[in-house]
Amino acid sequence: MTGIAALGMAAMAIVSVAASASGESLLEKIKNGETVRIGFSNDPPNAYSGDNNEPIGFTNTIMLAVLKKMGATKIEPVVTEWGSLIPGLQAGRYDVISDAMYVRPERCHNVLFSDLIYVGKYALAVSTGNPKGLHSLEDVRDKGAILVTGSAFASLKNARDVGIADDKILQVPGYAEIVQAVKAGRADAGSGDYLGMKKAISNDKGLELANPYTHSAKPDYAAFAFNSNDQASVDAFNAAMKGYFGSDEMLASVGKYGFDKSMLPEGIKAADLCKG
Repeated sequence: MTGIAALGMAAMAIVSVAASASGESLLEKIKNGETVRIGFSNDPPNAYSGDNNEPIGFTNTIMLAVLKKMGATKIEPVVTEWGSLIPGLQAGRYDVISDAMYVRPERCHNVLFSDLIYVGKYALAVSTGNPKGLHSLEDVRDKGAILVTGSAFASLKNARDVGIADDKILQVPGYAEIVQAVKAGRADAGSGDYLGMKKAISNDKGLELANPYTHSAKPDYAAFAFNSNDQASVDAFNAAMKGYFGSDEMLASVGKYGFDKSMLPEGIKAADLCKG
């Protein structure tokens, strides 16, 4: 997960058209008993589709629980690529992004964020035995190795921040492609969120997570994203999330996806992160 560039005046026009076309905020739709559309990418274990196209994953689980507390009874999942999530929200394809996004200033220009829902951890997938001894992004840089990561992942920015040259970075859509690139030898290591990378290689004996792994960048914190003109819905969502988020009920429901107490954000506000 990484920042999306500012979208410019054309995108702002799309937002206005979408807002006027729908005429209702997420909160109004809930009050009127209408269908709420949640947008996410197939990004296990965060948010993805189950066998019957039902929204599953730990962020979808949290989202659905909070929407239920707000009174929502009808949910429609909308699946898209990770890099299309914010443009899709702005174009009115869905009412909220249920895939957790890292809160970064460049995103705050385009969406409103809920209260934070987790602190991210990173991992490096390598061939079994870690033949090149890669235990950090700095190792990848210093050894001239090829890194593969998602084109809209925070890992892409992290790689550039430590000085890995663009010609040493292979950009792909998501975790399945990261795994394929490392297995095929087109990349020496794959970078992504810890839970996502762990899930992606869980059934592949040819790959492992680098252990130990050292991540030098400051932590990233994730939240849900709402339309930039829908502050009332954000406020209502945050109010409904209080008392549930971090509770035994919530932790029990998301534990099967690998989420635990260590990933709960403490003392950090989305508004502070938006300032940079």
